[in-house]
Amino acid sequence: MIVTDTVQLALRNLGQAKLRTALTTMGVAIGIASLAGMVSLGVGLQEQVVGRFMKSGLFDNITVLQGQTGRNLFGRGGGGRGGNPFDQGRPSQRAARGAVTAAAPAVPDKPLDDDAIKSLAAIAGVQDVYPNLRVPVQVKYLQFSEGTAAAGVPMSSRDEGAFQTVMHGTFFPNDTDNTCMLSLDMAKRVSELDPKDLIGQELTLTYASVSPPAAPGAIPAPAPSGGAAAALAAAMGVRWTDATFKIVGIVERESGPNFGGGGAVSSVMIPLGPAKRLNADLQAAEAIRRTLNGVPSLATAPAVTTSSGYTSITVKVAKAQTTQAVEDKIKAMGYSAFSIADALTAAKRIFILLDIMLSLIGSIALAVSSLGIVNTMVMSILERTREIGIMKALGGSDGDVRGIFLVEASSIGLLGGVVGVMLGWTVGRVINVVANWYIVRQGGAPGQLFSLPWWLIGGAIGFSLVIS
Repeated sequence: MIVTDTVQLALRNLGQAKLRTALTTMGVAIGIASLAGMVSLGVGLQEQVVGRFMKSGLFDNITVLQGQTGRNLFGRGGGGRGGNPFDQGRPSQRAARGAVTAAAPAVPDKPLDDDAIKSLAAIAGVQDVYPNLRVPVQVKYLQFSEGTAAAGVPMSSRDEGAFQTVMHGTFFPNDTDNTCMLSLDMAKRVSELDPKDLIGQELTLTYASVSPPAAPGAIPAPAPSGGAAAALAAAMGVRWTDATFKIVGIVERESGPNFGGGGAVSSVMIPLGPAKRLNADLQAAEAIRRTLNGVPSLATAPAVTTSSGYTSITVKVAKAQTTQAVEDKIKAMGYSAFSIADALTAAKRIFILLDIMLSLIGSIALAVSSLGIVNTMVMSILERTREIGIMKALGGSDGDVRGIFLVEASSIGLLGGVVGVMLGWTVGRVINVVANWYIVRQGGAPGQLFSLPWWLIGGAIGFSLVIS
């Protein structure tokens, strides 16, 4: 028998028992629908959780510190990996290790400056590199005045982390203008009016800088201790400088310390360009203050040296999967680095286990439906013994007979798989709409709880063919 004859004969046999074929197909469809629905729920939850984490910028960012600073913070591992905060071993062993460490010559740390940023940006897989800047300022608006830290935010943080949605206004238009964004809490403290009314208004940031005494808008900035140090600082040009910034946006939430995550979020946020200018002035003023500490007169004051280094730098990688490789390269350059990419791996592992568990639960219904196919085929064989005998008498082989029943079972499995996927998708959409309606009523954000990717569709249909 040729293939076309086998297929036609199998389909004709299925058509002669329409009710039994339809019930068996529906059994397979329900099993496939349960399997696809369970797995699509796991995939949807994984995309929601991992996707939000990825957009937050936490898992594709690496915080870089100077070598010694990182070792002091994270132990000898220098990056939070492998460093042991408790020195274990017997006293003699600890004493021996201490003697070796004391005898080793001190290796100066590589500075975190603009040259370091360029070298880090040259690493393969790095998308952006920027310093983490928080500049102490005094915020003034009409009668309001409050001290805080203005955080420098890079333009690459647009649509990431806390900046995925700007409550009022927009993100920074560019990296050079004196614009700022406020947290919602800060906006409420600045003005009793509606926070959105602050968009377009200007506030003043006062910070310490070094400038000529005759500079407009600059007044002497006395040192907190007063006395000779204050007089010397004023003589050397340390001033309080006012800078005007235009409010362009209000961010609903603010986070804690910046460990990546789409740029630091503070009560006041400014573009990275102005933040670098303010930070350079602040470092110069701080260098003068440290140099003049305890100096009795200007004549005996030593030369002032300033530093253009940064406390820490954030390295943003193009793909979260390459975070560990980039981190290892940074450590090989002599810096300390750490990230929380391992948490993403752990989260993915948990969802893989969840998908396996949901697949096993869905497979129970599919196993029951496969018994229905077996029952249908057995009944079909018993009812068609005379037909099988005639086929054998006419020269049909065992393979021809077996092929007919395999095509019948495969047809039921294929049709049941397609209908099951469509049924699972429909049920998932209905549940998703109802769940999102409830979530929105509770004040949450809607999401796609069920996800049916192409690999799951193909796998479900293929699985239905295998079990049939």
